[in-house]
Amino acid sequence: MNLDFKLFDCDGHYYEVRDAFTRHAEKSMRQRGVQWVESGGRARLVVGGVLNNYIPNPTFDPVSKPGALYDWFRGNPRRLDIRDAFGELEPIRPAYRNRDARLAAMDEQGVGATLLFPTQGVGIEDALARDPEAAAATFTAFNRWLEEDWGYRYRNRIFAVPCISMLDPAAAHKELARLIERGAPLVNIRNGPVPVPGGYRSPFEAGYDAFWDLAAQSGTVVATHAGADGYDVVVNMWEHSTETAFGRSPLRGVVSKGRAVSDFYAAAVCQRLFERFPKLRMVSVENGAGWVVDLLHRLGDAANRAPRYFKEDPQAQLLSHVWLAPFWEDDVQDLAQHVPVERLLLGSDWPHAEGVVSPADFATESLAWCDAPTLKKIARDNAANLVGVDVP
Repeated sequence: MNLDFKLFDCDGHYYEVRDAFTRHAEKSMRQRGVQWVESGGRARLVVGGVLNNYIPNPTFDPVSKPGALYDWFRGNPRRLDIRDAFGELEPIRPAYRNRDARLAAMDEQGVGATLLFPTQGVGIEDALARDPEAAAATFTAFNRWLEEDWGYRYRNRIFAVPCISMLDPAAAHKELARLIERGAPLVNIRNGPVPVPGGYRSPFEAGYDAFWDLAAQSGTVVATHAGADGYDVVVNMWEHSTETAFGRSPLRGVVSKGRAVSDFYAAAVCQRLFERFPKLRMVSVENGAGWVVDLLHRLGDAANRAPRYFKEDPQAQLLSHVWLAPFWEDDVQDLAQHVPVERLLLGSDWPHAEGVVSPADFATESLAWCDAPTLKKIARDNAANLVGVDVP
């Protein structure tokens, strides 16, 4: 496949530098937020006073090669354990931590623009779930680092997406307002219920309306990138084990895969989020798309059983307000039979081990079925329109 245009990669990543969470941390919050310690001869993260295992090697040096797990996710033909499938690690590359080096890598890859998401950062909120004040302060500090090192709109090519904790509605609204003022076109939140003392609450309750209204009226896209979503509570009904990004039991994957994101968007529709805020736009990243068709079916069934509940067709609400970045191993051609191609995005997960070797691999393999206009929509135009930027 010859690509005569530059890609817009909607799922790129950086590897956080050591002071990403601490450079701008408030002195009063340092012990309650993120700290570095030496444990067992290695540098480790302590989050909320507890040793954090989400990323086993938080220094990221050495680190896995991009796409190291490609075959493992394509059916694991060599029947390797995931630890063996990672293969040999390598020294961290400049493009993983320097924005100008990243632009040079993007030029070599044929990528015109990219959304950048955290690696360690998507595992932090869950570790601070019992301390909303510390979580809010930690992510404000993190977002200041992100703007400083990467930029929310660097040369209209790199869009590093800041993260907002939803543990405190007022703090979430305050940080969103600050980020909008700083020029961020997107923000990222966790796709899951909000933990509170004694249980959970929905981020779509009325107490969060100021947040959603501001996002909708400002045109800010709200992303939900996969991470530590808190759904271990569901798996813990069946077993108790320590979860890391790359170490989970088979049952954990079977029970929880796709569940958090599916429940999140089901709640958004059924709790009338999009009816209240018709201008709101959201995007699901690195959650795959295997859950989408079943959710559409269940929303249709719900509408049939409660014909007076929804003001608008719930299936249409999901498909008009939510953009989707499928996994590269998903059957995107089949997905396009159920979801308008205008809502599909290319997301490579580069340079993570579970992504592709190069972003163009997503286009040449997962989108090989597309005609030229459809390919441009999924691989470039849909994201460019969502963010509001021109890509060659």
